[in-house]
Amino acid sequence: MKTYSGHRAADGSAIVTREDSTELPLRLDLYNHSPTGFEWGYGGSGPAQLALAILADCLEDDERALDLHQEFKSYAIARLPDQLSWSINEDYVRKVAGELTRARLRVVSEGA
Repeated sequence: MKTYSGHRAADGSAIVTREDSTELPLRLDLYNHSPTGFEWGYGGSGPAQLALAILADCLEDDERALDLHQEFKSYAIARLPDQLSWSINEDYVRKVAGELTRARLRVVSEGA
């Protein structure tokens, strides 16, 4: 199971790794929110880049990741403790992505 972990380096910079201890790629090829790196704990550009990278890696679907990353940022990434270490797993990422997709479908069907 994929797991994503974030922690702060001694200089305060954000480091995000996968379960195999490799750093998560920024995925600037999909969208360049934050070329300087990931962040979490608020709703800015660094958290948007992190949301996009986690979704793209976990879902293995770049289009879906692009479609959902801003909502995933608000729902999950902005709520992470900004100065503490954290870990989220594939089940959580997929659950949230599914909930966000279902919420969109409800809005569309109720508006029709």
